Amino acid sequence: MDNESGNAYWAANIRLVTVLLAIWAFVSFGMGILLRPMLMDIKVGGVDLGFWMAQNGSIYVFLILIFVYAVMMNGIDRQYNVDEE
Repeated sequence: MDNESGNAYWAANIRLVTVLLAIWAFVSFGMGILLRPMLMDIKVGGVDLGFWMAQNGSIYVFLILIFVYAVMMNGIDRQYNVDEE
């Protein structure tokens, strides 16, 4: 891999990580803390949605984002010919 291709590979990796962390921050901090007053009328499992997102939802979203990262990085690896196959 030449230097230009390596820089493009890491730029794609950092872009993906940034987007996924922004999603997780929005779900955990935004919906669990900042938007909680607006989500209090929506009930999930007997509690309001803001509380549920802070306690459970952010963990579920984090687990989903791990799988999304793995799948998307496999695609990026193939695109830049650095896959393990």
